Amino acid sequence: MNFDTLELSKSMRRLLLLLLILPMALLVMGVYGGLMQALFRAGIVTSDPFVGGEYYRGLTLHGVINALVFTTFFAVAFGHAVITKTLNKALNERWAWTSGILMIVGTVMTALTIFAGRADVLYTFYPPLQADFFFYLGLVLVVVGSWIAFFTWIPPYLEWRRENPGTKTPLAAVGIFVTFIVWFIASIAVAVEIIVLIMPWVLGWVDGINAMLARTLFWMFGHPLVYFWLLPVYVMYYTMLPRLAGGKLYSDTAGRLVFFMFIVFSIPVGTHHQLMDPGISSEWKLIQGFFTFMVALPSLITAFTLAASLEYAGRKRGGKGLFGWMFKLPYFDTSRWLFAYFITGLILFIFGGISGIINASYQMNAVVHNTAWLPGHFHMTVAGPVILGMLGMSLYMVAKLTGKKIRMKKMVLAVPYVYSVGLLMMSWGLMRGGLQGMPRRTNTGLTYSNPDSALYRADWQLFTDVVVVGASIMFLAMVVYFVAFFLTLVYRRAEEPSMSFGWTESVHESPTPVRWLHNFRPWVIVALVLIFVTYAPVMYDVTTSNYGTSPRYGPDSPAPRVSPSPQSEDLPPPSSSDAEAGDERAERLDLLIE
Repeated sequence: MNFDTLELSKSMRRLLLLLLILPMALLVMGVYGGLMQALFRAGIVTSDPFVGGEYYRGLTLHGVINALVFTTFFAVAFGHAVITKTLNKALNERWAWTSGILMIVGTVMTALTIFAGRADVLYTFYPPLQADFFFYLGLVLVVVGSWIAFFTWIPPYLEWRRENPGTKTPLAAVGIFVTFIVWFIASIAVAVEIIVLIMPWVLGWVDGINAMLARTLFWMFGHPLVYFWLLPVYVMYYTMLPRLAGGKLYSDTAGRLVFFMFIVFSIPVGTHHQLMDPGISSEWKLIQGFFTFMVALPSLITAFTLAASLEYAGRKRGGKGLFGWMFKLPYFDTSRWLFAYFITGLILFIFGGISGIINASYQMNAVVHNTAWLPGHFHMTVAGPVILGMLGMSLYMVAKLTGKKIRMKKMVLAVPYVYSVGLLMMSWGLMRGGLQGMPRRTNTGLTYSNPDSALYRADWQLFTDVVVVGASIMFLAMVVYFVAFFLTLVYRRAEEPSMSFGWTESVHESPTPVRWLHNFRPWVIVALVLIFVTYAPVMYDVTTSNYGTSPRYGPDSPAPRVSPSPQSEDLPPPSSSDAEAGDERAERLDLLIE
């Protein structure tokens, strides 16, 4: 089918450039914040003048910019381009710009509250940690803006379907729609958390908040968020990587199946982040743990499909023997520099996926829960294929949208390889330290990495040092990338702007649509049924548990107080023997620390 012929209007090119360049500028601070986290944890630095000297402020900045802002802006910009080019349909520019403006205003609002020190709540913003009202309002605007972008794609898609009955929807368009179907359904949960629970609490309309309910709503959104990050990169893997390698996609049908499976299995899995949380029945944790294993299936299908596609390309380029095709792929071809960003991310994702299976295992999760293992896995997954894919495609799109040649192309080609070495080192240090009990979300430089502290752990220092070395290598690679990105922007135009993608062909492709892979509706219906079945009992548990509500956490309350439940009001006061036993336990703890 002939597509990718419609050119973007000048207005749309400007919008896409804005959505790509602004978050890239913010990403400079986000990457800097990541390096500072490693230095803080190692005790090399104790304050950061750029973010007010606060470890948790820097951690919040790093998470919000890298994991929420950069990824959402990229997904919207990439989606605009893919839908326009694959369907040959112009988008409603007024609504597209409305979407972009809302996202920009929301980002500025959120960033200002973080820099002002009024939102040190990390990117998960768990209550009873409380941020400024405008932090939450900014996040809401970003999400609503992304919804509007998604809605602008639906009318041209329906029009395309009417004009092309019996024709398969282009695979890239399927991937983008699946990405935002998952995002829309999942982000409803976090919208409810923020608007219904958090905002009234922040404004003082209610005295406390159900922290467990808020946490459950966040993870109903938080794990599908991973697939919102990952799926745009899957679009690149399936529709561009095989052609960059010099071959074809092995199976178009397998790609469609993978995307539709993500609709069904992405959302009813969030409770596996709460396996150690009270208030949720074990059987429902186990069921969602089972679905977490199910969501690994599309990734396994992807691994086999892409491996077959790369083998096809390698053999077409002259590869012989069982593994000879691997050495014929264009790893260091500057004319195909984008291949390096895709292949390194794909390799890293193997390790990220394996470690994710461990997190979903009920027993093994008890070992790694709340340890440095988690950010080790998280970075292998998100900072690997997601960030590398988005970095490569951002530079590619900016060059196409401006008509400029990419500067420092040899250095650009080297970036993903150097970055991957650093990421492997950093993630290994975090995960290996986590297995020894090293905690996450903790400024270990003040205690466990401080020889003057009673809590000093000499056995963790090797892992902490490896993290610092790995993070420093990643930072240097990113500095090179940023220089090349912004140099490309400021140099003179070399040709007329023309946004185009090199779509791949398929080795095995059905000439007519497979009926059950041709319609989004049944997959969405099945997904909604699964969400209800798996989350209705969980929501019942967390709303009926006798934990009461929590006030705002503050420095004067090291442990959040809980409002009394009806049952606890009838309990007798503690006896003198209870108090003496408590004093004895406290004395033993003091002796242990000494």
